[in-house]
Amino acid sequence: MRRFVLIVTIVLIIVAPVFASAPSNAQTRPPPLVGKTLVAKSWMVSTASAYASRAGREIIKSGGNAIDAMVAIQLVLGLVEPNASGLGGGSFMVYWDAENSRLTTYDGRETAPALAGENLFTKSDGENDQFHNDIVGARSVAIPGTLKLLEKTHAKHGSLPWENLFQPAIRLARSGFKITSLLNNRIAQSSPFIYSNEATRAYFLSEEAVPLFPDTIVMNKVYADTLEKISLKGSSVFYNGQITQNMVASINSAFASPRLLSVKDFTNYDVIERPPLCINYRGYDICGLGGPASATITLAQILELVEPHDLARYGPNNPLSWRIIAEASKLAFADRSRFMADIESEHMTSQLLKAEYLAERRKLVRVEGALLSGENIKPGIINDLGDNDAVEFPSGSHFSIVDNQGNVVSMTSSLGNDFGSILMVEGFLLNNAMTDFSTRPRRGDKQVLNSVAGGKRPLSSMSPTIVLKEGKPIAALGSTGDTSTIVDIARTIIALVDWKMEIQQAIELPDLIFREGVYLLEQGSGAEQLEPALRAYGYETISGKHKDSGQHAITFSSKGISGAADLRRDGIVLGGN
Repeated sequence: MRRFVLIVTIVLIIVAPVFASAPSNAQTRPPPLVGKTLVAKSWMVSTASAYASRAGREIIKSGGNAIDAMVAIQLVLGLVEPNASGLGGGSFMVYWDAENSRLTTYDGRETAPALAGENLFTKSDGENDQFHNDIVGARSVAIPGTLKLLEKTHAKHGSLPWENLFQPAIRLARSGFKITSLLNNRIAQSSPFIYSNEATRAYFLSEEAVPLFPDTIVMNKVYADTLEKISLKGSSVFYNGQITQNMVASINSAFASPRLLSVKDFTNYDVIERPPLCINYRGYDICGLGGPASATITLAQILELVEPHDLARYGPNNPLSWRIIAEASKLAFADRSRFMADIESEHMTSQLLKAEYLAERRKLVRVEGALLSGENIKPGIINDLGDNDAVEFPSGSHFSIVDNQGNVVSMTSSLGNDFGSILMVEGFLLNNAMTDFSTRPRRGDKQVLNSVAGGKRPLSSMSPTIVLKEGKPIAALGSTGDTSTIVDIARTIIALVDWKMEIQQAIELPDLIFREGVYLLEQGSGAEQLEPALRAYGYETISGKHKDSGQHAITFSSKGISGAADLRRDGIVLGGN
């Protein structure tokens, strides 16, 4: 609990302002919708940037498929949302192959360098290092996976030539793009860190050390040159070439660098194709990634734990619905903290989603009486493991794509937290994914599964999801942020399945996030009307501005293909007939 309060305090300072009595069944009105679901017949893209959505449209109208569009979109996002994702980060993707009626997933998560040890973030006295030293700088960088994911999936599923997919991003990098108000705000919030690195400072701040103003035209010719090389020679120039050597030199020469990374770490990196992890929720198959993508397991647990309750009857404006979702989240996140990591992932997944185990956990989610607390929240499997203490901050970008053939992509990418490690090289930022490992390898005498080890992939909350009904996709969705991403997606699925909402309405629901400690309520929304009832239940609440959301989703129905973009970001939906 003390750590959670510390995290909230740090978020309030660095990302401010973030979130600045008997229970009642009284209904409250959600805020009016400000977006409109787009409906098309043939194809659709929904991304966090108008530039990226237009790149996807260009590729599809040129005869490309969903994978081709995915490559172009991600390369553009790395330019226009450089703080959120890019070549220096990692990605997860869920893919529906329409021709073969097959769902698969790709794990492009970053990996720890081979020399990384479990005490990377601890001092000689065993205490964890100062927090700000962990989240930026050389020791936080893991081996990036996004580019390898783009290349591997394109080689297997793409249709247009590889070099064609780079042209929208190269053109935009050379001609320039406009800084958005959102990016200006992100730069301002992170400017103390940005100022600490010369290359990053020169790119994001003016000569007067002021964040670039909205509508400033920015060119990134270095990024364009990097893309030119990769378009002609493939990812080998990134994972075993001059770009690799430049990245390693930049990382290992940074202040207080532990000098762990080598060219061999990059050469040895590979993307893993994994079978999807699916659970059935009220007749719908909810599918995402297994392994270190703990989000799908946690999401699955939340949905499994709320399923016995009649959320359809309670509705979205009843505080009882949000009590049930919160209590299920408490249990799921307790399990996530202790049992989920790259190692042991398959074994723990089978244990955590076992019918007998879930049946016992369901008994703890009650609609009346005292809230879950203390011993009741603790993981239900008895063992000698310690809890993970990694801190995840809001960042990343999610997009969804459907092409003319019915192929579907749901993909989430990230640098870790905003601006990653702050280290910029070859026109892009490097991740700080190492801080998604636990800062301590042990809690007392108990081993923490999500501790640092060479070649290991840290836990992640990225949660790209595809929902199936009777073996066919009916939704592609995902979000960005910290562990609240998981609750975002659970809420959207409940809105679609239980509350029968249109997709735009579903992602615009007021933000109510509970994982542990404090219920976070979105300021200026219907969430605040629920606050007295939630407090009466016994929750501590914080009301403030929305966190770094970014849901971009597509659904299928008899009307056609429906798309929605989270208006808390800069995204748009484009589609065609």
